[in-house]
Amino acid sequence: MKLVTLILAAGQGSRMRSQRPKVLHTLAGRPLLAHVLDTAAALSPRRRIVVYGHGGEAVKAAFAATQDLDWVEQAEQLGTGHAVAQAIDHFDDDEAVLVLYGDVPLIRPDSLTPLVAAASAGRIGLLTAELADPTGYGRIVRNAEGAVQAIVEHKDATPEQLRIREVNTGLMAIPGGRLRTWLTRLNNDNAQGEYYLTDLIAMAVADGVPVEAVAVADANETLGVNTRAQLAALERLYQGRAAEALMAAGLSLADPARFDLRGRLTLGQDCYVDINAVIEGDVSFGNGVVIGPNCIIRDSTLGDGVVIEANSIVDGARVDAGAQVGPFARLRPGAELERTAKVGNFVEVKKAVLREGAKVNHLSYIGDAEVGRKVNVGAGTITCNYDGVNKHRTVIGDGAFIGSGTNLVAPVVVGAGATIGAGSTITRDAPAEKLTLSRARQSTVPGWKRPEKQ
Repeated sequence: MKLVTLILAAGQGSRMRSQRPKVLHTLAGRPLLAHVLDTAAALSPRRRIVVYGHGGEAVKAAFAATQDLDWVEQAEQLGTGHAVAQAIDHFDDDEAVLVLYGDVPLIRPDSLTPLVAAASAGRIGLLTAELADPTGYGRIVRNAEGAVQAIVEHKDATPEQLRIREVNTGLMAIPGGRLRTWLTRLNNDNAQGEYYLTDLIAMAVADGVPVEAVAVADANETLGVNTRAQLAALERLYQGRAAEALMAAGLSLADPARFDLRGRLTLGQDCYVDINAVIEGDVSFGNGVVIGPNCIIRDSTLGDGVVIEANSIVDGARVDAGAQVGPFARLRPGAELERTAKVGNFVEVKKAVLREGAKVNHLSYIGDAEVGRKVNVGAGTITCNYDGVNKHRTVIGDGAFIGSGTNLVAPVVVGAGATIGAGSTITRDAPAEKLTLSRARQSTVPGWKRPEKQ
């Protein structure tokens, strides 16, 4: 039986106190809904259907580039059963329909596989959880033999039912034909005046369709987001899971509780990450990479033995084996450091290549440039690459020495082995193997006195 995933994402999320649709609030740097879509995709469904409502155009726009999505509007939020009914024309009778929630981002595909298997065999697959405090959750009501009979919402439960600790997570898989029939029989005769999808369980029992309740191994997987506090709690759960997986893969973390992964990290052996590091986007570490405290590494590739010192930002850069960055350095998109290159404290590099062994150690800006092998760039050097309209390129040949406090006004070429005297402003090409400098003549004014206050 083919699978269709149906993701309910129409809620307003009023308790978030936000103009942003709830499912667009971010977990680990990505919208909540993105995590659920990834989980759905891992199950290889024929289609992924998203039921949207509040802020629907913004939600659709955020996923405009995502393939194989069917969008279904729920103009009025009249309950989960009503939401599923809006998609009744998007699945076939011979398909299993897996119901997911756009604000439940931590669920794992492995936890959903048994539900899909049950629905494919003509049963209902229902995911349940045992909670120490089940307040607010629908209770799983079983008969004396332990078979599921119904789900009773908290506000409709009797005092005896409120003592039940097994709860409904909302996640279920249902044969498409059965679902279509039962949706037409739903009513809103309950305390909330809503159409509950959970009422299908009692209908299934009445029709003799088995309900296969599967207890989730980790109840945290089924936690949803209704408040910013809950979102923050799920962030720490997600990051704890990510840290455990990376440590199992060989990464050493100074403190797993002070590590944030907001993307994907691939790594070699014997890498170390100090506290408060943030990894964003697609990042790759070679062997023996060391990341100092308070660093941000985004969409970058770091080769073997690379060291990123404290408080540095590496964004859209390539850093080859043995290179060193920081502390307090910033590599912007297009920065490339070849083997053993060095970028020191308070240096910014943008769209520039530092060839093997090149050094920019202090207080400099290198933008739109090529810095040759074993070049030494002195403190306070600036490549003046922007004329107010266009960017221009600076090229520094192998082995050149750039004195401190130099302005290289692009477009300009400094020849191989050239020396630029400290304090120079270079506006024309400097020849190879020569000393070039531009300084006003120093003079001392005789008889000058410092002004005094009157």
